Amino acid sequence: MSRLSHIDSKGKARMVDVSEKPPTAREAVACGAVFMKPETLSIIKENKAAKGDVLQVARVAGIMVAKKTPDLIPLCHPLSITSVSVDFTLDEEKGRVLIESRVKTVGQTGVEMEALTAVSAAALTIYDMCKAVDREMTISGIMVLEKRGGRSGEFRREKD
Repeated sequence: MSRLSHIDSKGKARMVDVSEKPPTAREAVACGAVFMKPETLSIIKENKAAKGDVLQVARVAGIMVAKKTPDLIPLCHPLSITSVSVDFTLDEEKGRVLIESRVKTVGQTGVEMEALTAVSAAALTIYDMCKAVDREMTISGIMVLEKRGGRSGEFRREKD
């Protein structure tokens, strides 16, 4: 891509016109991590957080926010999302919760932003629910892992 799609020829922000694009099945996978103290990870694992089941609340937050992405990111198109999943892996060796979101639609534009937003909201929810015991948590590594569908085809990032 030789230019930014959300900037017009005069340098003004614009919503991309997708009206001529055919609807296709689209899917995006994003990931991120919340690093924390071992004690905090144990609280999550043992479901002993004062505010409740951290991972279930974070899952619901990610799903809800994926559906609200165009309300949060100014130039995103409203989409009819057909599926959102948010999953977690507890990595005790590195002291982190790994987050992965998968979003699907059939439409004229992709769902990368929805997948990234789901991961971000899930990570922020984990932080919010655990901040009373660990204010040093760090959210990092939020990125698109995969994307399928549309004119640009398939993208797959190598996991580390």
